[in-house]
Amino acid sequence: MSTDNLKFLVVDALAGVQSFSRQLLLSHGFAADSIICCSDPESALAQGLDCAPALLVTDWFGKSALTGVALAERLKSAVPGLHLGFLSFECTAEHEAQAKALGAHFLLKKPFTAEQLRAEMGRALEAMAPELPAVKARLHSAGTPATSVRPVGTTGSSPLRPRVVLPVAPPAPIVKPGDQVVFGGNRHTVMHVVHRHGETVLQLKGQASFVPLDKVKMA
Repeated sequence: MSTDNLKFLVVDALAGVQSFSRQLLLSHGFAADSIICCSDPESALAQGLDCAPALLVTDWFGKSALTGVALAERLKSAVPGLHLGFLSFECTAEHEAQAKALGAHFLLKKPFTAEQLRAEMGRALEAMAPELPAVKARLHSAGTPATSVRPVGTTGSSPLRPRVVLPVAPPAPIVKPGDQVVFGGNRHTVMHVVHRHGETVLQLKGQASFVPLDKVKMA
């Protein structure tokens, strides 16, 4: 897979998590247009089926109709080589078993420090490198130090490490799937909300292309 085809999909309702994940991947030299961020699993499924990501990092979304686990299962069936990482406020033995069964590189408990997310993402990228030359080349050019690959379920960073606030660059979307908005003088239903390339865009029912958030008004 070339760097032109390499895609990363980050799925989390928190704009700060999306932003920091994007910054981490950019710091490794990956292109901005290779990093797609979504705020909900339904939007992520549509994006994932379209772009076939190499790495999916998603919140657990345990209360959503489409959970993070279900999202991962759907995308893995379409992208057999998909690599995974999970984020969750709950990390029970059942959560760990499900993440491990899907072959996830990590299950990171929220709230986490910036350093913890950086470490887990780094380990995931290093685990991907042997089978993806594009990832290996980026890690080498960025001078990323070798880290040990730690399986899901083992102890992470020290709980005594002070919490830090993840940077919030893009604002959280002010609309969600199902909301009614006005675009082009007509009323539309929001189908998907996606943050990509530094902006939030909407997929509106009946519209073939994405619409920038700042081009619509709440109905």
